[in-house]
Amino acid sequence: MSAVCVMVLGTTSGAGKSWLATALCRHYARQGLKVVPFKAQNMSNNARVVAGGAGGEGEIGSAQYFQALAARAEPEVRMNPLLLKPEADTCSQVVLMGAVSRELSDLPWRGRSERVWPSITAALDALRAENDVVVIEGAGSPAEINLMDSDIVNLRVARHAQARCLLVTDIDRGGAFAHLYGTWALLPEADRALIRGFVLNKFRGDARLLAPAPQRLQDLTGVPVVATLPMWWQHGLPEEDGVFDDRSRSVGVVRLTVAVIAWPRISNLDEFQPLKNISGVRLVWARTPADCAGADWIILPGSKSTAADLAWLRAQGLDQTVAHHAAQGRAVLGICGGLQVLGEALIDPNGIDGNAPGLGLLPLVTVFDTDKTVRRSTVTLGELVGPWHALSGVRVSGYEIHHGQTVQHPAMAARGDVAREVVPGLAWQNVAGNVWGSYLHGLFEDPAVLRALFGATAPTLEAVFDGLADFLEQHIEPGVLDALIHKD
Repeated sequence: MSAVCVMVLGTTSGAGKSWLATALCRHYARQGLKVVPFKAQNMSNNARVVAGGAGGEGEIGSAQYFQALAARAEPEVRMNPLLLKPEADTCSQVVLMGAVSRELSDLPWRGRSERVWPSITAALDALRAENDVVVIEGAGSPAEINLMDSDIVNLRVARHAQARCLLVTDIDRGGAFAHLYGTWALLPEADRALIRGFVLNKFRGDARLLAPAPQRLQDLTGVPVVATLPMWWQHGLPEEDGVFDDRSRSVGVVRLTVAVIAWPRISNLDEFQPLKNISGVRLVWARTPADCAGADWIILPGSKSTAADLAWLRAQGLDQTVAHHAAQGRAVLGICGGLQVLGEALIDPNGIDGNAPGLGLLPLVTVFDTDKTVRRSTVTLGELVGPWHALSGVRVSGYEIHHGQTVQHPAMAARGDVAREVVPGLAWQNVAGNVWGSYLHGLFEDPAVLRALFGATAPTLEAVFDGLADFLEQHIEPGVLDALIHKD
């Protein structure tokens, strides 16, 4: 078996590559084909724990995790062999085949390409040998001419796989035809032949008004516009790279407002997608104290740089906002890095993250370790009181990704100031019951949690994936999807 490779390239980041690749995965899976996703290199702090890696489990980007589910395949590390997790503007943690590589993390980014290319091709070739179709996602733009000599995610992968490529652009930004033509024009001539179609994404209005531009573009390039996809606000797929700014959007009459602190190095923000789809819940991404006004819950999410994000929290005055909210007996939840921030102190003897005093809302201390905990977990929550009491005894599944190890503060415990241990070594709650924190990501993706807290569930991922495929099939030119996998 040698899979046909269909690749989604984009004129920019945010053009729509990830969701289009997800839709393609579900479309081809619905044809009875054996399908898997692939992205050579992903830069994102949204990651999932999957099969594979040195310890039996490892990390890949969330987009490839969801694409695998859409393809009805078991997510595994070969689907995203290289994951870069930004820790600051000029450095990232490098995850190769699911595991952190300190050696690669310390290398200049241009020096990594040749070191990782054999792992990338080995992963892709193995997936091709086992499947009928591999849906490949590119990154950013393939026409970044300052990066082409070190490219390992766009053109080099396309050439290696002889992929049939779609080039997608965000027409809502303006300049879409220039973006498509300029991208095509900057590609080496041999690589232009790999482009089988242009896709206009996020279109609003009457598509007939686009004429004669699509035909003119085809006359210039020989490449047809194969789809004009309307703007679609609520497709239900979690956002991969950034925080949605639709702060006032909710489903139904608002009964509960949840403010998620959107600090600069937020990680795993995609786990809050289900809250956007629960009737009566309003999700707010909070960057200022004013954003938290009227919030019923405040959530401190995961962070790839906990100490730096805590410093940002204080600089914005949000530390006082969270403290005041908790002092009023209102609900506060910390997840992973957010849990660490709620404690008394961050201690970093190995230079992993940074030292800092915490918010002091839980009598805990976190020590950062060189070893990283990466695992899927299923636990039964112990007794919770206060606003979280409905979760008592609920069995939940999620995942852990953290360097920190958190324990009760020794001095505070000695004088009787202890936290209620909801799950040993994993989750704690304050005595009053309104503040709790957990290392377990994915709480709001668990139907049992949604039922307990809201008496409802969000749309299933299966429904989301089918909706994506239906949408694509409705708006792409007839025969294009079949032609992409027809072996020449």
